[in-house]
Amino acid sequence: MAALICGSLAYDTIMVFPEPFRNHILPDKLHMLNVSFLVPKMRREFGGVAGNIAYNLKLLGGTPYPMATVGDDFGPYREHLDRLGISTRYVRHLPGEFTPQAFITTDIEDNQITAFHPGAMMHSYLNRVSQAEGIKIGIVGPDGKQAMLQHSADFKAADIPHIFDPGQAMPLFDGAELRQLIAQAHWVVLNDYEFQLLQERTGMNGRAIASLVEALIVTRGGEGSTVITAGEETEITAVKAESVKDPTGCGDAHRAGLIYGLLNDLDLVTTCRIGSLMGAIKIAHQGPQNHTPGLAEIEQRFLDAYGYRF
Repeated sequence: MAALICGSLAYDTIMVFPEPFRNHILPDKLHMLNVSFLVPKMRREFGGVAGNIAYNLKLLGGTPYPMATVGDDFGPYREHLDRLGISTRYVRHLPGEFTPQAFITTDIEDNQITAFHPGAMMHSYLNRVSQAEGIKIGIVGPDGKQAMLQHSADFKAADIPHIFDPGQAMPLFDGAELRQLIAQAHWVVLNDYEFQLLQERTGMNGRAIASLVEALIVTRGGEGSTVITAGEETEITAVKAESVKDPTGCGDAHRAGLIYGLLNDLDLVTTCRIGSLMGAIKIAHQGPQNHTPGLAEIEQRFLDAYGYRF
C-alpha cells in the first residue's frame, strides 16, 4: 500500500545569531536596510514537505513515494533517501537548476529571517500523477502553483483519494481555485491560521468546507486538532511531547500519521491521534528528519497516550 507524496524536497540551512536582531536593525533606517549577522552556529538539514512526510511515513512502516523536482546539488539528499529505503523513482532531476532550499537565520529571541529559493520546484508541473503505479492514496502539499492544481486534478481523474494540504502555498491561490482544490480532494488538512485564511478566501465556513470532503482536519499544535465532517466535530487531544526543541517539520510528521491511518483504513479519530503522536515525537528533536523511533516504540507510545493499540 503506497502513498504518492507531491511536494518539495529541499535543503534547510539554519544559522543561529547569538543576539537579538532588534539590536542591529534601526527602525528609522528600514528604508535603507544594510545589515550583516555573524552566525557561529550553522547546520544543514534535509527537508521539504515531500521529504519530511516520506521520512515519517517510512518510520511507521508505510511505503512513501515522494514526487518532486530537484537540481544538480541533490546528490547528498538522494543518498540519504537511499539509506532510508525511500524510493526516488518519481523524483525528477532538472540539469542546471538548484534543489529548493531555505536559508534561515534565527536570533536568541526565536525571531527568524528566511530566504527561500524554489529552484527546480518551479518546474514541478513536469511530474504527472499518471506516471505513478500502485498508489492507494496521495497528498498535494505546498509546491509550485501550477503543479498543485495539476496534481489535484490528476488524482481526481485517476480516482485516487488524496489530501489537500495548502500550507504556506495558500497565498498563491484565489477563492475560486481553492474551492476547486477542496472539491477535488477527499480530505483537507491545515493549521488554525491557514484555516482562517482558507475561510476568508473561499467565503466558506468549516461546515461548508467539510460538506465537500470526507473530513476537514484543523491542527492547533500542542492544543490538539479538530476533525470536522458534515455531521459533527471531534476534538483530538494532543500527545504531550517529552521536550520542545524545534517545531520545524511537525506538521509534516502529523500528515504522515494521517496518511498511515488512511492507508490502513483506520477510523478518523485514531488516524488523527497517530498524527498527533508523530508531531510530538518530532518536536523533541532538532531538524525535521533526525528522530528515529521504530514502529514498536511508536505503537507503545500510542498505547501509553490513548489507552489502546492502533
